[in-house]
Amino acid sequence: MNDVISAMEKRRSVRTFENEQIETDELKLILEAGTYAASGMGRQSGKIIVVQDKETISLLSKLNARVMGADIDPFYGAPTVLVVMADSNVPTCVEDGALVMGNLMLAAYSLGIGSCWIHRAKEVFESPEGRELMKKWGVTENYRGVGHCILGYTDPNKIGEAKPRKEDYIVWA
Repeated sequence: MNDVISAMEKRRSVRTFENEQIETDELKLILEAGTYAASGMGRQSGKIIVVQDKETISLLSKLNARVMGADIDPFYGAPTVLVVMADSNVPTCVEDGALVMGNLMLAAYSLGIGSCWIHRAKEVFESPEGRELMKKWGVTENYRGVGHCILGYTDPNKIGEAKPRKEDYIVWA
């Protein structure tokens, strides 16, 4: 089977991570894959913010949990969080950011690194604290949060199997 299609079939969301930071060379490959995501009219509206310091990850986790109305760690202790944003002046910004997220997760899987898409980035970065982080990172206010891609090493034995695909997933017209 084709390696890319195999990765698409086998990649799963991971929510259990080892307490070890991923290697910089591997992270750079994942990030590069994100930059090659398709985008509307080739505008490349996406932006990826790499967060690896525990203090900022903890703040992002608290802001995300607050949106959920929960007192949990929505990032599951992942040592790396990639915040994917997109320029809201581009009509396809959400789609562009979603494609970046997909590339990041497939690239991570191909390197044996666990990943998961964590939602609520839009709400987090609409909050005053989120806007403050954007300002600190030099990200202008026209950007909107699309998703958080959490990354880390994981035990491959803890990754589940894919659910069977629903029968009416594809309709031939």
